Amino acid sequence: MTPTLQIAFDAADPHALARFWAAALGYEVEDHTAVVDGLLAAGHLGEADVLVDGDRRGFRDVATARGPGPRLFVQRVPEPKSAKNRVHLDLQVGPEEAPAEVERLVALGARVLWTTADRGPVTTTLCDPEGNEFCVT
Repeated sequence: MTPTLQIAFDAADPHALARFWAAALGYEVEDHTAVVDGLLAAGHLGEADVLVDGDRRGFRDVATARGPGPRLFVQRVPEPKSAKNRVHLDLQVGPEEAPAEVERLVALGARVLWTTADRGPVTTTLCDPEGNEFCVT
């Protein structure tokens, strides 16, 4: 069996971070309304476990996004990020597109940390709204 890949993020606000990454990658935030409603009806979830966003109902502590690449799973954790990521995402758009992509990501809520060419191509390291580092090349 070949495994499928899901990328998991820890977050203080999983729904905001899922929206950021969905917008960054051209993904869609998954709608968990049917699953949540079923779990509520069966008594497996309480209202305190649910987040209502317009006509959608989701898990308070989990959000997901799906697109052409790996599924994103974002879960609430109580502690803040405390050190550099041991794994990070590289968004490869090419040297002509990279400056505009960095601007677009900053407009979505990312922050530029530094730009370097020490390993070949010009690479901009950013962090998402929760401080997780990622690169654009």
